[in-house]
Amino acid sequence: MQNRRKFISQSATLAIGGSLMSKALFANPALAFKPRPLGLQLFTFFSSIDQDVPGTLKKIKDAGYTEIESAFSRKGGYYGMSAKEFDKMLRDMGLSWKSHHVTGAPFRMPANTKPPVDAEGKPISIPPMRNLRDNYREIIDELAEIKLPYLVCASTPIDTKDEVKASTDVLNMAAEAAKKAGITLAYHNHDREFKSVEDMIPYEYFLSQTSARVMKMELDLAWCMKGGADPVALFKKHPGRFPLWHVKDIDKDGKIQPVGKGILDFKPIFEAAGKAGLKHIFVEHDFPADAVASINESSVYINKNLNR
Repeated sequence: MQNRRKFISQSATLAIGGSLMSKALFANPALAFKPRPLGLQLFTFFSSIDQDVPGTLKKIKDAGYTEIESAFSRKGGYYGMSAKEFDKMLRDMGLSWKSHHVTGAPFRMPANTKPPVDAEGKPISIPPMRNLRDNYREIIDELAEIKLPYLVCASTPIDTKDEVKASTDVLNMAAEAAKKAGITLAYHNHDREFKSVEDMIPYEYFLSQTSARVMKMELDLAWCMKGGADPVALFKKHPGRFPLWHVKDIDKDGKIQPVGKGILDFKPIFEAAGKAGLKHIFVEHDFPADAVASINESSVYINKNLNR
């Protein structure tokens, strides 16, 4: 009898404990990571995609990616198409368009930055691009028509304190307009946003001077860590503000690598995905020697070690 009572008591305790654990997991999403569909930032194929857009998209899908974030095209528009045409192409291929990159102001190379080169060391020409300062209304109107969830500012002038403030004004203006159209504006970082500019840290200024209600952040994890910041600490300080991530790796020399081929530890970051408010993961590799090989390596590593 005593053993039976003990068994019932222990079973009840385990049941209550399990119930409390379940409630805790649901109450704290950071404790209950759920896999997300894997996405790709098309800038990874910047050097080649315009030569064969549908062929490139097929390779991306074959590598296990189902979500797309678009970028800049030498053909103009959306890889030589209207937003409607590009959206239809993606849908017909079983891909989902989630986000698009633009610049905050007319593009120029940041101060003390070398021009980009391809895998062979040849300079890469950057085509004219529309930007939020001058073109935000037409961009938002195009993307609202296809109900694109996110518009991302990929870079903006921050070489001086005045530029940081002017860029913040542009972000606030565009974020409000985007929200009215049903689109969320986000800001994508490089490492330089975490460096001091006349005693100001641009990333901290953007976070404090833009509304979390209307503007989110697309955190490029590798650039963030290269800039000396801690993604998990940012999630704790600004919970829910990081629905988009860029995932790439870097080696000890700071060179970009496929995910899992560098020195970065992503596990604690993915474990804090709930705190971040993560919704979409986009792999990116800037100017890889072999884009297809890179995205395949990243896909395999992420799905095996992180996104589960």
